[in-house]
Amino acid sequence: MRKLYFLVPGTAGKFACGGLWAELKTLRLAQQVCPAEVVTYRQREKETLFLDDVLQKRGEDVIFVISWGFDVPKLAARLKPYNVVYHAHSAEYGFKLPSSVPIITVSRNTMGYWGQRSPHALIYYLPNQISDEFQSLSLERDIDVLVQARKSSEYLLKELVPALQQQCNVCVVNSYVEDLAGLFNRAKVYLYDSAEYWAMQGVSEGFGLQPMEAIACGCQVFSSVNSGLSDYLDPGFNCYKIAGYSKEFDIQRILQVVHNSAPVNLSEQFFAEYRTENIVQRLERILSDINYFFDYKDQYSSNIQALTPLRLTELRTQRIIAKIKERYFNSKT
Repeated sequence: MRKLYFLVPGTAGKFACGGLWAELKTLRLAQQVCPAEVVTYRQREKETLFLDDVLQKRGEDVIFVISWGFDVPKLAARLKPYNVVYHAHSAEYGFKLPSSVPIITVSRNTMGYWGQRSPHALIYYLPNQISDEFQSLSLERDIDVLVQARKSSEYLLKELVPALQQQCNVCVVNSYVEDLAGLFNRAKVYLYDSAEYWAMQGVSEGFGLQPMEAIACGCQVFSSVNSGLSDYLDPGFNCYKIAGYSKEFDIQRILQVVHNSAPVNLSEQFFAEYRTENIVQRLERILSDINYFFDYKDQYSSNIQALTPLRLTELRTQRIIAKIKERYFNSKT
């Protein structure tokens, strides 16, 4: 298989975030299948390849993996002569990609988005990995309600949390947590409400790792179910829908779970799709398919008509004309 270059703007400082960690996780999983390295393109870093230098190597048959949403259009244009794959986390960035760029999506929600927006590209589903440390350890749960401030809605932080703090032990996390699995194992309930955050960003929740990790650790989860979260969250069965009708109703339901419910105990089969073994197997199959595509891409031109606005207008016009002809013919018979 061809070598993979995973492009990220940088691996530290202002670029450190959940999306970066997820991409670097995928890189490490890919290294179990084929050669793969990280390449930065905004920030030069010691002992890390830089895109300008990589592109100076002539004749290197590799695959560039791009993922940083707002940078994708420029990167795709710059790398047009090369083999490029888009690793799609969030959606709704508004750009389009040529059918020569295969798309690997982290959720079925994002896959559906690209299936509509880029119907003639190769599209695959590769969920984010849930690390093995996220599992229930049967510890004493001394935190009633756990909240991570980042991505949380104003309603959650300014209305729901203050009200809950008057009645139970609430822990609000405002910084990076070294042992998140350990923290989830101490909590009875985890609250996650990201719909407002992503609406403000203008893009979608790509996967939503934290509710899945919390459930794996036995937490009862109250969450929004926007975008990628809808892949696996099932209110009434493996979670509760947060921000349900009123603050008072939320408080009543949360306190009832805090005082009366046992930890979540889903079978490992539920998480198997997101564990390392399955993801590596899927990645191997996907990369094999993509390498096969790149073997033959340059021998054939892309000749399936794209669903451009002009093409859609043409199709609608044809439909209208066909209906008029049908009515005229029926009126004569």
